Amino acid sequence: METELLRQKKDTDFNQSTSQFVIKRKKQNLKQKAVVFDSGTLINLSMNGLLYILEELKQLNSIKFFITHYVKNETVNRPIGIPRFELGALRIQNLIENKTIEMPESINIPNSQIESITQDLLDKANHTVQSNGKWINIVSNAEMSCLALSMILTRNNVENFIAIDERTTRILSEKPQNLKEIMEKKLHQEIKIDEKNFSDFKDFKFIRSTELVYVAHKKGILDVAGAKALEAALYATKFHGSSVSFEEINVLKRL
Repeated sequence: METELLRQKKDTDFNQSTSQFVIKRKKQNLKQKAVVFDSGTLINLSMNGLLYILEELKQLNSIKFFITHYVKNETVNRPIGIPRFELGALRIQNLIENKTIEMPESINIPNSQIESITQDLLDKANHTVQSNGKWINIVSNAEMSCLALSMILTRNNVENFIAIDERTTRILSEKPQNLKEIMEKKLHQEIKIDEKNFSDFKDFKFIRSTELVYVAHKKGILDVAGAKALEAALYATKFHGSSVSFEEINVLKRL
């Protein structure tokens, strides 16, 4: 009798522990996650006919996709009036209209708040590289607006990544010590670096169109199949603007 009661108690304890574990996991999964898109990543996916993966990824994951007004202006408002770029702009606009991509106001983040932080970051970033006594603009309003929105999301306990294909902003955040060498190669001239603002650009997390395509492949949502499908999709992002090396692509292929 005591053995049976002991067994029942153990079963009860186990069930309670399991229930608590499941509830804990569910609570963890409910934590909001987000990706903030820069213009280049959206344009890269659009040019490769891969924007559809965003709809699929959003359905499979508890995640929100955001763009700022600066990015919307670069990817929709301006190009929609240019015949050469109109189709891509309409594709991105459709993603906004069907709520795959959202504006920050949808979660009560006013544009004025993003604008204030954007201008502060823009001023600091563009007073970092100097040549012949003149400051060189190394980042755009759109890129800095992505960082600004990311900062606000982080403050609100929303885990987030910035989807950006261009290298300079990522280097400024991840490896600022390499900025001098990279900018000298890019500009073909000697430059000076002011390091005092480096700390303002740390702790951001980035993802490129390349990694998004890799995730889509692993989730089985790429609309191409075969042994070469992943390789082809990864190279397509590289040749349309993602600053990914051949070595990095080879690593992704082996994962």
